[in-house]
Amino acid sequence: MLGSAVGDALGAPYEFGCAAVGVDGPQMIGGGLGDFAPGEWTDDTTMAWCILEVAATGADLRSPEALTAIGRHFRTWYESNPPDIGVQTRSLLGEVGTAPTGDVMTAAAQDLHRRTGRTAGNGSLMRTAAVALPYLDDPGAVVSAARAISALTHYDPRAQEACVLWSLAIRRAVLDAEFDLRAGLAYLDADGVEYWTARIDEAETWDPSRFSPNGWVVAALQAAWASIVSTPVPDTDPCLHFGAALDTAIRIGDDTDTVAAIAGALLGARWGASGVPARWRRILHGYPGITGEELVGLAQRAAGLGTAGG
Repeated sequence: MLGSAVGDALGAPYEFGCAAVGVDGPQMIGGGLGDFAPGEWTDDTTMAWCILEVAATGADLRSPEALTAIGRHFRTWYESNPPDIGVQTRSLLGEVGTAPTGDVMTAAAQDLHRRTGRTAGNGSLMRTAAVALPYLDDPGAVVSAARAISALTHYDPRAQEACVLWSLAIRRAVLDAEFDLRAGLAYLDADGVEYWTARIDEAETWDPSRFSPNGWVVAALQAAWASIVSTPVPDTDPCLHFGAALDTAIRIGDDTDTVAAIAGALLGARWGASGVPARWRRILHGYPGITGEELVGLAQRAAGLGTAGG
């Protein structure tokens, strides 16, 4: 969660060319499409917090009650008139009413997909950082939760599959300190395996700059994965890979905060808080008026590890 939020706030100033990345790399200078303060995260982390807060209560994220709670957090945030919200998410949240249930949201997302065939934006992948935390001992539960939470707004099978792959990769990084996106292929059907094997091959062999534009969930996943695997891990201080890979992700351009949030989630799972430069961690904050340290505490509770001081 910390890595995702840092990537988000670091990438926000450069979204869709709002600013140019200098020779010293991206900085938390604020601005961007939402005129954010330095260190302020965007909708990517806000929506991840909506999931994390429910997970931290000990709720099963797959349950109707938890999905309803997540959906209502989404809607409350929507009603706050946020400065940056995805087109598909805005449309969906605007039509489900002020107190939607998880079933109502999923049905609305399914109907939108049926009518338009265009529900494969990157908006559910960007928020999936917290999904694996309650289920580190149960990959099957990670799969079910990732699909169900994606389907609240992004019903397209590719969006759901992307969330499955990334959430399982986060779980693997937390448990085994490895970057492994392909292990999640075992949880997809034959068509999904064939499709994503080819997309992962591309991400591992093409230059990261080729994955722009990246508003589509597939391109966003490829951009994030390409940034991670193409950036060398320093021999003397491997944790520096965290910042270096985010630099690669943001230099791709286009939806920079989202690609960096996606990449940051997996980088953070692998390298931990020690990989996050203190100058970024100190100023990190955002909706609903919390700090990065509070995200860490919620994440620890979601994973059953107590609080930061426990």
